[in-house]
Amino acid sequence: MDVRIVNLKRYFGKTRAVDDISFEFSSGNVFGFVGPNGAGKTTAMRILATLDDPTEGNAYVDGISLIDDPEKARRHVGFMPDALPAHRDITVHEYLDFFARAYGLRGVKRRSVVDSVEQFTNLKGIREKFLYALSKGMKQRVSLARALVHDPPVLILDEPAAGLDPRARIELRELLRVLADRGKAILISSHILTELAEVCNGAVIIEQGKILRAGSMEQIVAAESPHRVIVIRASNGADSLHKELLQVPLVQEARIIGEEVEIRVDGGEDSHSDILTHLVGKGFRILDFRQRQMDLEDVFMTVTKGEVQ
Repeated sequence: MDVRIVNLKRYFGKTRAVDDISFEFSSGNVFGFVGPNGAGKTTAMRILATLDDPTEGNAYVDGISLIDDPEKARRHVGFMPDALPAHRDITVHEYLDFFARAYGLRGVKRRSVVDSVEQFTNLKGIREKFLYALSKGMKQRVSLARALVHDPPVLILDEPAAGLDPRARIELRELLRVLADRGKAILISSHILTELAEVCNGAVIIEQGKILRAGSMEQIVAAESPHRVIVIRASNGADSLHKELLQVPLVQEARIIGEEVEIRVDGGEDSHSDILTHLVGKGFRILDFRQRQMDLEDVFMTVTKGEVQ
């Protein structure tokens, strides 16, 4: 199952929420969709979920156009919005049963499917609780269960980890791995980049409606090879080390992480020795000086500017 987004555009007046984006992902893959607030992620995902029409462009699920044939395409897509409606008069089981009926499931098959989805998302113990009374983590589970009711090959998940505690995030990550192993094609947006990197095969980085990077995790990191991340610790303390590093021309960015300072630099290994020589010359006693492999968060910080439209 392939998902292709082709020259997708969505304008609101003069605002280009989605500005000519193209990328693709396929079965068994989890693709991260990342960008600053206001980058256009939710707008793009709503179009992929057939909840909005683009100004121009198209998107295809296994060759079916989401724009030209939304009714047919909708059965191939499960959408999890960033928030679950807080209905006060419906239980978890009734909510999932309603959507199963909406997708045409009947009788024994419907009951079996709802039971299976509740079991998979660990909702059996709260199936008779009202939606409004659920915690954030439980609401996210119900939202995921709803997206899975019709067993779609494609899942579009908008900030599913937002507001979850550490245990709930770990459990969600495990569910995503299982779904990918079952052949689902998954597009997930999140601001928790370290966790995305652990579960994603690839990523799309977007800002101001435009794609900055897209591809496998290896391709995205390799594209930033001129940038290096160095971790430094000195007996003089992180604060004074940080202030000094900000004065070094080779250093593009510096931040304190515990007792260490992490910097991003341009250039090859010669720049490492130049920085180390500079620090020693300034009287810093270096306890640790090492290069760290770049990850999705590093690439995000390098290519985005934090700008909104």
